[in-house]
Amino acid sequence: MEFQSKRESYLFLLAIAAIVLFISPLFILGENAHIRVHDNLDSNIAWYKVLKESGETFGNLDAKIPQVIGGQLSRNAYGSEWTGIVLLHYFLPSMTAYSWSQFITRFFAFIGMYLLLKTHIIKDRKAYPITIGVSLAFALTPFWPSGMLSTLGHPLALWAFLNIRAKNYSWKNWLTIGLLPFYSSIVLGFFFFIVAIGLLWLYDLIVKKDWNLPFLGSIFFMCSIFMLVEYRLVYSMLFSHEPVHRLEFISSRHDFARSLRLSFKNFVLGHNHVLTIHTFVILPILTLVLLISLTKKKKQKEDQLFIFLFILNYILSLWYALWFNNLWIPLKERIDLLNTFNFARFHFLRPLIIYTSFGLGLYILWKKSVKWRKVVIGFIIAQILVLVPFNEEILFGIIMKEPSFKQFYATEQFEEIKNFIGLPQNQYKVASIGLHPAIAQYNGFYTLDTYNNFYPLSYKYEFRKIIENELEKSNKLKTYYDEWGSRCYIFVAELGKKYDFRKNSKKVIKNLNLNTEAFKNMGGKYIFSSVPIQNAEQNQLTLLKTFDHPDSVWRIYLYEAL
Repeated sequence: MEFQSKRESYLFLLAIAAIVLFISPLFILGENAHIRVHDNLDSNIAWYKVLKESGETFGNLDAKIPQVIGGQLSRNAYGSEWTGIVLLHYFLPSMTAYSWSQFITRFFAFIGMYLLLKTHIIKDRKAYPITIGVSLAFALTPFWPSGMLSTLGHPLALWAFLNIRAKNYSWKNWLTIGLLPFYSSIVLGFFFFIVAIGLLWLYDLIVKKDWNLPFLGSIFFMCSIFMLVEYRLVYSMLFSHEPVHRLEFISSRHDFARSLRLSFKNFVLGHNHVLTIHTFVILPILTLVLLISLTKKKKQKEDQLFIFLFILNYILSLWYALWFNNLWIPLKERIDLLNTFNFARFHFLRPLIIYTSFGLGLYILWKKSVKWRKVVIGFIIAQILVLVPFNEEILFGIIMKEPSFKQFYATEQFEEIKNFIGLPQNQYKVASIGLHPAIAQYNGFYTLDTYNNFYPLSYKYEFRKIIENELEKSNKLKTYYDEWGSRCYIFVAELGKKYDFRKNSKKVIKNLNLNTEAFKNMGGKYIFSSVPIQNAEQNQLTLLKTFDHPDSVWRIYLYEAL
């Protein structure tokens, strides 16, 4: 990596140090650290541990996970063993694996954006404060942890593809696109990126009459590596004949006015899984630069590219919003793939586009005058400062006051429960009320309930019998379960769509109406509830003991089904 000056190299190293400092609480605090709960602690982290302890990490294509939903969950639901994050959790304790994954992702996000901006967007070597500053900001964004480099790896991949497109066939480019599939997911980001690169090749063919076969070959090369890494997903999609619950997804409900509102919301605020935190600093700057570029009589290449990216940015938000429009209903009723695969995720390209636009926009301002250069530096510092509160320890520990990793999984408390029951965990099954089943799963219990995005449709129907009376009390819960169902939970109308009642909660279930016979017929024996059930006896449940622990955020009421 070549630097224009010592100042650039020092600033580059300072940015690396900032990334290390940003993630240092994860390594320093360990299991006392605070990290994201949604789609993280409540699911993926427990999945990796269950997979490891099942002995099926390298299992065959027809293997099942015995600990989850009565052994009916396919091994393939937990992803490929050739994916880096699965291997990290296989060899390391959960929190250690999570911490290293954060470092790997953020480091290569920084390197990728730096190379992309420096090589293809901002070729002025004196503008290195922009390339380094924007790359650092990009690397600090609060990405979805289990996505790995699925979105934050886009700049690195684009750098390599653009090099090959420009006839640079260095081994570094081929190695980059060959290794990225091992630390990313094709369904969580790279499918949409590869489609975009394919459209770029098609543009060259139509407009420039350039077949550029090495460029086309590089696209097929990355696709092939992804197919090999994700062989379990390929098998499940092409050869598995067991219907999965995703077939009943109903996502198209919005009229056009609501879709339009959602498009602007996504454009301004972003999406939970691809948060860019661009609202307060980046968006105003992009709007300013857009106005400057549009008013220029003679637009330079930077202006043209910036205007294109700004428009594309909104088009992706509009596409995301329209995916939920009721205009899709006739097609989704006829084509299962439109239900089982989320094509709305083309908006996962937006982090790449937003931060590339940010860098390009700042460079357009940079070129205006020396005074503007000082303003540009201020904008970069402002964006980095905006990102600081989104550090996980600050956001989840100080601001949101979420439980720590240790408090959430409460291993000592659940060890007490296991010892109190006194039977091997594989000889009985449990379910949870008022807390995520991932907690029981993480602690080795065999659960009837789960949160998974890929499980048999027949099981969804069978489990529904347990909660059918509760679903009838709440149209919201009924729709949530019947038309999505990835959270196969014991829903209680009085609790609503809240899954984590902590021990400081005063909530009490007064009128529970479960089908306990259906629960027992599926092998259910015990229920872990984080809230007391007043009419437990009417549900053929008896309270055995209440468990509390100073290192746990839960108070667990252990009920036995009679």
